[in-house]
Amino acid sequence: MLIAAGILMAVLGIAHSILGERHVIGFLLAQERLPPIAGGRSVAAGTIRFAWHVTSVLAIAIALALVLIGVDASLQTVVAGIGWTLIACALLPIVYTRGRHPSWAIFVVAGGLCAVSALTSAV
Repeated sequence: MLIAAGILMAVLGIAHSILGERHVIGFLLAQERLPPIAGGRSVAAGTIRFAWHVTSVLAIAIALALVLIGVDASLQTVVAGIGWTLIACALLPIVYTRGRHPSWAIFVVAGGLCAVSALTSAV
């Protein structure tokens, strides 16, 4: 059952990104007024885009955790998977806002803590 739930979450995450790009993000970015964010329009647009896609990546992280638990993986493996996914999430604000949105640092630190915890069996 957990593997099926994981597959459903992975499909949701992928569909969320694809459909969001096609039907939501483009519409939002075409608006003349975007939220006033330090760094101007490009940072606001990048923040909208990465925030949308980070939701998808986190849905895929849940999928990964469910599948790993479903196949009876160790807790260290699940935590490592979550950690590396958080590190991958850091790439989105780095790319889309050129590092101007500070969330990337939190993703890196949290992901690193998970990865180190899994490696040292401090889970």
